[in-house]
Amino acid sequence: MTRAILDQHATRYSAIDWSEVATGRPSDLFEQDWRERRSEIDAAIRGRRLLVIGGAGSIGSATVKLVADFKPQALHVVDPNENNLAELVRDLRSREQGLDVRDFRTLPIDFGSPIMRRFVASEAPYDLILNFAAIKHVRSEKDTCSLLQMLETNVIKPARFLQWMRDRGTDSAYFSISTDKAANPVNLMGASKRLMEHVLFADGLGSRRMSSRFANVAFSDGSLLAGFIKRLEKRQPIACPEETRRFFISMREAGEICVLAAACAPNRSIAIPRMDSEKDLRTLDQIAATFLSLQGFEPRIYRDEQEARMKTGDDLRSGYYPLLLTPLDTAGEKAYEEFVGEGEEVDEFGMFNLLAVRYAAAPAEAVATFVDEVAKLIAEPNSTIEKQDLVQMMGVVVPELRHNEQRTHLDQRM
Repeated sequence: MTRAILDQHATRYSAIDWSEVATGRPSDLFEQDWRERRSEIDAAIRGRRLLVIGGAGSIGSATVKLVADFKPQALHVVDPNENNLAELVRDLRSREQGLDVRDFRTLPIDFGSPIMRRFVASEAPYDLILNFAAIKHVRSEKDTCSLLQMLETNVIKPARFLQWMRDRGTDSAYFSISTDKAANPVNLMGASKRLMEHVLFADGLGSRRMSSRFANVAFSDGSLLAGFIKRLEKRQPIACPEETRRFFISMREAGEICVLAAACAPNRSIAIPRMDSEKDLRTLDQIAATFLSLQGFEPRIYRDEQEARMKTGDDLRSGYYPLLLTPLDTAGEKAYEEFVGEGEEVDEFGMFNLLAVRYAAAPAEAVATFVDEVAKLIAEPNSTIEKQDLVQMMGVVVPELRHNEQRTHLDQRM
């Protein structure tokens, strides 16, 4: 009976606009900006050579689908996840408008590897490079090796890639995605992306450098909300922190921010959405309850993991679904979201719903020293380093880091 109930509701997915469920907005936040800046975007992309790094993830693929419609001369998408690359190709070629790009290629390459260096050396220079490669989960800072992997992906590889561009003497415009967690960071993931901003803007070339920070992307891969769908499919309790409010944008809106930032934002700036805490903040447990209601279930609230797991079958048979609410007390969690750090200045640049944070520099020598030291630690597996040592090293370059260390990590939660 449980399977029959779930099968009955499976077809509801395609009929519901899940982005609207999360954002509460029936229309695109950047519709006006996209319409008014379309000619500027067209000038930056049409007939140009584009490289998209990490382009098979949720935000990267949303951006690829947008830039493809402006008909670049070349669109090369690099991502180590070959399954997601295959799905991206299917999506692009199955659309009503198809794919009209003369040189479209997907490559399952690690962007910081020697093979990537070989690839870029063999290609004509790119006009625009968009980098979405990142370790983006706070849960990935829980131990020394996971933190080193985060730093390698978010900081060391971008620095290495930019050095390759300097070595070639190319002057490509370069966009790299950041995160709202880079503003006044309380977790190491956010601090690593703040370090990425320093690496990006410390680059000595004269070409355009842009970034963006924005809110949670509704139902993106690996997100809490995407987990709702997977948990429902697997007949597992849905879980989320209680009385926690977050900003959300849709997948398309995330792509639009990135394209608008790359093509239109002032040089050496970080684009952020204009969002109102009174109007745009959404409560996670309310989204979860709405999600279940739209599937035809009445949520039944639990605060004990074992009880929620044990009661799942009984709840399903009676038309309920278990919703586990937890306290917001795991490592690196922030009570509220913000896009602008202390001491940073925000500029208008003619956008209806997009602003620009002026980049506040760190000493270039400190950034270079950090990159060199961490690269050496990664290259020498027998070197001794503790997580706290890395935290202290990060704090030198990101003094605004206020690391919220807790005994409980997300991997210890359902």
